[in-house]
Amino acid sequence: MELTRTSLPAPGVVHLGLGAFFRAHQAVYTEDAMAAAGGDWGIVGVAPRSRAVVDALRAQDFRYSVTTLGPSGTSTRVISALAGALPARADPAAVVALLADPAIRVVTLTVTEKGYKLDPATGRLLLDDDLRADLETDRAPRTVPGLLIRGLAARRRADAGPIALVSCDNLPSNGHRLRGLVHHLAAATGTAEWVASSVTFPGTMVDRIVPASTAETYAIAERALGVRDDAAVSGEPYRQWVIEDDFPAGRPAWDLAGAVLTDDAQPWERLKIRTLNGVHSAIAYLGALAGRETIAAALQMPGMLPAMRHFIADDITPCLSPPPGVDPSAYGEEVLTRFENPAIAYRTLQVAGDGSQKLPQRVLHTIQDCRKAGSMPRWGALVVAAWMRFVQGTADDGRALPLDDPLADRIRARLAAAPASAEGVVDALLGLDTVFAADLADDAGLRAEIVSWLTALTKHGVADTLAGVR
Repeated sequence: MELTRTSLPAPGVVHLGLGAFFRAHQAVYTEDAMAAAGGDWGIVGVAPRSRAVVDALRAQDFRYSVTTLGPSGTSTRVISALAGALPARADPAAVVALLADPAIRVVTLTVTEKGYKLDPATGRLLLDDDLRADLETDRAPRTVPGLLIRGLAARRRADAGPIALVSCDNLPSNGHRLRGLVHHLAAATGTAEWVASSVTFPGTMVDRIVPASTAETYAIAERALGVRDDAAVSGEPYRQWVIEDDFPAGRPAWDLAGAVLTDDAQPWERLKIRTLNGVHSAIAYLGALAGRETIAAALQMPGMLPAMRHFIADDITPCLSPPPGVDPSAYGEEVLTRFENPAIAYRTLQVAGDGSQKLPQRVLHTIQDCRKAGSMPRWGALVVAAWMRFVQGTADDGRALPLDDPLADRIRARLAAAPASAEGVVDALLGLDTVFAADLADDAGLRAEIVSWLTALTKHGVADTLAGVR
């Protein structure tokens, strides 16, 4: 099967973030939508940082493969939805020009929590030196918010028409957050009136387990295709995309490709972030501490599955308003079944990264809602304790654990100054006010629960701590 081709689809979408998830999720939906209903909706992908994937895609005429990893076997297909790819760091002016092109009517984003430069505790914009320079100087933009506001300003000057900006990241109220970010920047750059009348921000919920590509990913693709694919990705059979239908200049027929179009994606977002992503993080921290390389392997530990069932049933479900017609307990069981898929080698360390950014949305909001309802989220406290144990940097067997986190320096500094006790560690880390809101940091009952779990994890290790859970 050839990866090269002689023609490209006409572009209609720009996507910021060329990672594996986008290639295995939104691009697949768009490919299927164009197959079902046609339209000029080719995607120009933009890599905000690394250009390695851009170079790999360019060498293959922007085609690549997605392998579905099921419990009983694999299947591989070639995706042709990409109309091009750009490295933002190397050519930001080309990205700005693309956002001003009237052919582009939709911009989607998967840039992770860090890319939006939002404070995870408050949701407010973090105006660091790079973003200030993007706003206040003529220097080429280096941040995602800077690229967006420069592109929108150029679009207004070009009279290129309305556009939808669509966050596809695992953030609660992701459309509202992106709207707030862009409106803040628009007010600072004189484009507020045009943005208010010409830009929409549909919220979404995205779901598919897509592990990082490995040597085995490329080997499977090569066996299936007969050629090397340096942009190959893989994912589980399950996929879901819920989208608020608010597109002023049209959109691909994603509904014909299986997406759910709705007026309000927030109930779906909360269900997924708290249940799937929250449990994913819980297994990742506990599994990494116990030396389990993958999520599936960690879930096989004695006590892990019942602990996660308790987390879902006792903490998450009672404090959640699910979408109409959806049973959150059944959804939780489906999540655990998906995590048990042995073909998905999703590394615990990959999921555990950027914990300070992920923890508020995935776990702490559940804890806050439980406390407001008068209940003690015992299992949520376990997850927080596991994170606090994880960021200390040593697994149960003494091996070093990486701290890949934007707050790594602050975390290390607080730990270094803390007393060498569970109480000291908990107090030090609860003092991270960009992670833990004041109501959690000042909650004596919650603090005691976290201290109890952290004491057990430190003294006995994860395996012994969970072994008796039923």
